[in-house]
Amino acid sequence: MLKISLPGRGQTLELENLLLDQNGTITCDGVLLPGVSQRVKALSEKLKIYLLTADTFGSAAKIAEELEIELFRVSPEQGGEDKRDFVQTLEPAKTAAIGNGYNDHMMLGEAALGIAVLGREGCSTLALKRSDIVVSNIEDALDLLLNPLRIVATLRA
Repeated sequence: MLKISLPGRGQTLELENLLLDQNGTITCDGVLLPGVSQRVKALSEKLKIYLLTADTFGSAAKIAEELEIELFRVSPEQGGEDKRDFVQTLEPAKTAAIGNGYNDHMMLGEAALGIAVLGREGCSTLALKRSDIVVSNIEDALDLLLNPLRIVATLRA
């Protein structure tokens, strides 16, 4: 578990789950981005981590196996609803989510902590609006969770 107290807001995040979008978030063109693997492995000591994807490039199973995380495939047509529904099965108040696409906006909004990544594949403006924090790359997103005082500095009142 990752416990993060947000001063001035009367809120403490008690995170147990992390949902990761694949395309444009932890991969570019279906290839895992550098620095992701070691960060995910470090976070897996504190959080249960899931990969949620429509698997556009067909590399999800290999990536999930390499990262040693659970894979949840979503519909290419209704992936946004699938991701939102998955958050609801886990207990949203204990879940963080990282994504970049239009099909991530409901997941980002439903999770206790939503982080949008504005990477090389871009970011949906709706994903930006529904997130709590926006970063420029996945390394920074994962580092927020590895260094929770960065989240405190960004989200304190």
